[in-house]
Amino acid sequence: MAAPAPSIAPVADRRAALDRAHLGDITGAIGTVSAVDTAPRRTLRRRLITLLAVAGPGLIVMAADNDAGTMTVFAQAGHGYGTRLLWVLVLLAPALFVVQEMAARLGAVTGAGHARLILERFGRVWCAFSLGDLIVVNFALLVTEFIGVIVSLGYFGVSRYLAVPAAAACLIAVTAGGSFRRWERAMYVMVVADLSVIALAVLHHPSPEAIGAGLVPRVGGNPGSSALLLLIALIGTTISPWQIFFQQSNVVDKRITPRWLRYARIDTALGTIAFVAAAGAIMIACAGVLGSGGAGAGHLIDAGAIARLLALRAGRFAGGLFAIALLNASLLGAGAVSLSSSYSASEVLGVKHSLHRRFGDARVFHGCFAAFVGAAAATVLVPGAPLGAITTLVQALAGILLPVALILLLMLCNDRELVGPLTNPGWLNAIAAAVVTLILALATMLTITAVAPGISVLDAALITTPALAVFGAALAATLRDAGPPSPTSKLMTDWQRRTWSSRMLELVPAAPATRNRVLVLVLLRAYVLLMIALLAIRLGRLIAG
Repeated sequence: MAAPAPSIAPVADRRAALDRAHLGDITGAIGTVSAVDTAPRRTLRRRLITLLAVAGPGLIVMAADNDAGTMTVFAQAGHGYGTRLLWVLVLLAPALFVVQEMAARLGAVTGAGHARLILERFGRVWCAFSLGDLIVVNFALLVTEFIGVIVSLGYFGVSRYLAVPAAAACLIAVTAGGSFRRWERAMYVMVVADLSVIALAVLHHPSPEAIGAGLVPRVGGNPGSSALLLLIALIGTTISPWQIFFQQSNVVDKRITPRWLRYARIDTALGTIAFVAAAGAIMIACAGVLGSGGAGAGHLIDAGAIARLLALRAGRFAGGLFAIALLNASLLGAGAVSLSSSYSASEVLGVKHSLHRRFGDARVFHGCFAAFVGAAAATVLVPGAPLGAITTLVQALAGILLPVALILLLMLCNDRELVGPLTNPGWLNAIAAAVVTLILALATMLTITAVAPGISVLDAALITTPALAVFGAALAATLRDAGPPSPTSKLMTDWQRRTWSSRMLELVPAAPATRNRVLVLVLLRAYVLLMIALLAIRLGRLIAG
């Protein structure tokens, strides 16, 4: 006999609604889900309809991840090393999914963005650092996105003084319209356009044997070679701090509750697949059309040069398609990166922050967005602006913020008082801890080698290994201290577990200050101070000439 259907009584939403616009029906690009809808999805048709309504944050964040910088790095990987680095995408896919799934889960369960949770659970110091570094890194990223706009439209002969203001105006107009549905539909158009790069790979007729060989892990060269540095760059451009802040806040803004978490996970998985498909297509196309080991192999060349090479060797259509894809990626990336900054700043300030609100109803939120976009657009138009130095600053600051963001994310997802029965299971903690430790090691090596070019990657690895070993042990112990969900959660029905939500943040008891938790935060603070000191030394040398 079939199990009785759950009660259709509305589930009490106890989450912290920092903005009343975050409560109500899910109004996605394709469909609506009522806030009091508790009916079971027994048929495939109903499940697909629900997925279409809930999907969005995962697809958008992953497509935006394939921005101008990512396209350039993956194109360079294909041009310089053929398909030999395709295996990196296979390894990065689960890591990317795990990180973004945790962000989406936190948003759905707590009803608060990442910056707000850091403020409430770790205090003002960590919040100030995370938000300050995020805004600086995001501004530098925005500059690179507008450089992508200049390069892509410059390929067609459009002046930068026309291209940049037009792009900035379009971004602000789409975001400040006061309709989440219209904004998401505009993003969906860009998500579909992002997949147009697959045509480049298909037109080339890639060899299945070469693709298969590229899925076998290997790099080539010695540990200090440009191949290893490019490998680190591939990882750094794939998992970025802004993605965590954006997806968590966007899940909250879309009004996704724990009831719809399984659909949010599918959304994130589909986005991961789309990212891997687009990035892999760029690598395969550039490997086949441009060849590996050619001019510029092993050295990052700009996207404009890649478009011109594609046009020269594969025809004007290929070059034009790459330029259009670059323009789309730049606009999509600029919109998502700017939103992650404006969401985070507004959350910490405690003001209205929702795409459901028009400019006049959320002046700080939309004003921050317009200010970020306008400042970055103005920067790239300044004659003689140090755009190269800004790009270098992105790598250095991202190397500092990314490990911090990942570690705080992992600790938040193991906070039983905050997440209740939806804390990370043991197997997920093991994967996440391994991902965090690997990224911490790579980010540290990248930062050290960027600040001190005389130090090889191998030397940097030897220097950081002891500290990373201690930190990894402390992090593992901290996650073990958190333990599994409370025994009462085992008595919950599946329905209760899937609809559980956190209390208002002000009512959630503080996380216990265990010895291992304190040690992790102390080591993390030491890491931050060390990286900032190294960066300051590097900047001082650049200023001194």
